[in-house]
Amino acid sequence: MADISLASLTYVLVGITGAIFANATGAGGGVVFIPLFHLLGFDSPQSVATSFGIQCFGMTSGAVAWSRYYATEHRVVGDWGAFLPAIAICVPCSVIGLWCIYGLHLPPPAETVTTFATFSFLLGCAIIIVSDKRDARPLHDLLPEDALALVPIALFGGAVTAWLSVGVGEFVAFYLILRRYDVTLAVAIAVVISAATVWSAAPQHFLIDPRAAWGVVVFAGPGAVLGAIIARRLALRMGTLYLKRFFGIWLILIGMAEFAPTL
Repeated sequence: MADISLASLTYVLVGITGAIFANATGAGGGVVFIPLFHLLGFDSPQSVATSFGIQCFGMTSGAVAWSRYYATEHRVVGDWGAFLPAIAICVPCSVIGLWCIYGLHLPPPAETVTTFATFSFLLGCAIIIVSDKRDARPLHDLLPEDALALVPIALFGGAVTAWLSVGVGEFVAFYLILRRYDVTLAVAIAVVISAATVWSAAPQHFLIDPRAAWGVVVFAGPGAVLGAIIARRLALRMGTLYLKRFFGIWLILIGMAEFAPTL
């Protein structure tokens, strides 16, 4: 009984931790979950399905929290003009990318994890380097060229998310930050897109090919809800400079964690 209680508490804490990082950066919490599940002996399909299950709790809570923040703080003022257009563009593209992988039964290339880990590490280093360059006037309205660029980014991100349970939020947030959009706006957009994407994967992982370990999800999921609530408050208190650095460090950790199961 004590072992079961300890395991349950551990899953709750894992859910809280993953959701805090995921919802404060826009990158999915799978980077915490996937390496842990590999260590627990889960195979890859079970790890990914369980990660999706937990994120249905955490990313959804984060999306609701960020959307309420937009509605109460920015919608009337109009200084987050990119919020709804970016989501409207990225969500369908991400879902299409994800379901192309499922519908065509495309397995991940052998080097996908290594490539993703390396790419994440380099993105994190790039964000850290540019974080010292303060944006005098960050962008808030979506430019036409960025709207076009987000289409392939979201398609590719959705495909990667299908394989690894993380990807689209990370890619979208990085692009928007690199383009000098308000970093908090970029994170909020990425969280909502990630939430919509993980829910679009629910039929695949919960009905068509059910592999999720529900004994983990029922404890880690509620923990992820709490973590998502904490994450929004944390992101808002950090400020632009520290939030950029936090995002960069998180990307570096993603890269390192993806290598961990192979070490």
